[in-house]
Amino acid sequence: MGNPEGFSLQRGDIQSYPWNHRERGPWRHHRGGEQRESACLTFSLPRWRTTALQGGTCVVNPTDLFCSVPGRLSLLSSTSKYKVTIAEVKRRLSPPECLNASLLGGILRRAKSKNGGRCLREKLDRLGLNLPAGRRKAANVTLLTSLVEGEALHLARDFGYTCETEFPTKAVGEHLARQHSEPKEQAARKKMVLATKQICKEFQDLLSQDRSPLGSSRPTPILDLDIQRHLTHFSLITHGFGTPAICAALSTFQTVLSEMLNYLEKHTMGKNTGNAGLGSD
Repeated sequence: MGNPEGFSLQRGDIQSYPWNHRERGPWRHHRGGEQRESACLTFSLPRWRTTALQGGTCVVNPTDLFCSVPGRLSLLSSTSKYKVTIAEVKRRLSPPECLNASLLGGILRRAKSKNGGRCLREKLDRLGLNLPAGRRKAANVTLLTSLVEGEALHLARDFGYTCETEFPTKAVGEHLARQHSEPKEQAARKKMVLATKQICKEFQDLLSQDRSPLGSSRPTPILDLDIQRHLTHFSLITHGFGTPAICAALSTFQTVLSEMLNYLEKHTMGKNTGNAGLGSD
C-alpha cells in the first residue's frame, strides 16, 4: 500500500486548511490500518508501516496521527478538534523550542491526567521520540506556544479574513493622502507610494516562497537555505501562525497604499483639469 497523501500548504495562501484526517473510534479496525487508544494518548498505526512491537518500540510514519486536541480559542458552542501528527510533536521537542513534558502535555491537553507526564514519555519513547525527565525548555513561552499548528493556522486564516473584510483600507488610505495637499508635495508622495508598493511586493513574494514544514507536509525548499532556515525558525516558534499573519498584514498594507494612490491620482488630475480651464479663460 502506498503512502497516504498529505497536504500541500502554500505559505501565501492563508485560506488553506490542511487537515484531511477522519475521526476514528478506539480499537476500531478499518481498511489499511487500525486505530489504537490508551488511557493517555491516541495515535494511528497504519498497517503498512507498523512493525512488531519489540522492546516497546514501533515504526510509524511521521505524518501519522498522534492525537486529537480540542481547540483553546473556540466558543463552547463550536468546539473544534485539531489533528496533531507525529511530525508536529517532533518539532515541539526539537530546537528552537525543546519543550519539556509539562509544556508538551499542556499543549496536548494531557497535563491534568493521572501520571500524564510519565505516560507521555512512554508513548513518545515507543515512537522513537526522546523526552527526558527534568528537561528545560529552550525558548520563551508565548500564547502561541499553547496552540497546536492546526489551530494556529486557523487563527491566521481568520485573522486574514478579518483584515480583508473589516479593516477600513479606503478610509485610512484617503486620510493619509489628505495630509499632503500641495501639488508639488502630492507628486513626491505619489513616487514614494509607488516605491513602497514595490518593496512591499518583494517582501510578499519572498514570504510566498517559504517552505517551512507544517502539519504533515515537508515541502522541498526553493529559497536559499541561508534565508529559509530563518523563516523556518520563525514558523517553528509561532507554530505556523507567523508567516500567514504577516502575509495578511502586508496584503492589507498594499490595499491601503493603492487607496492612497487612487486618491492622489484623482485629485492631481482634478487640479490639472481646473488649471487648464483657468488658462483657457
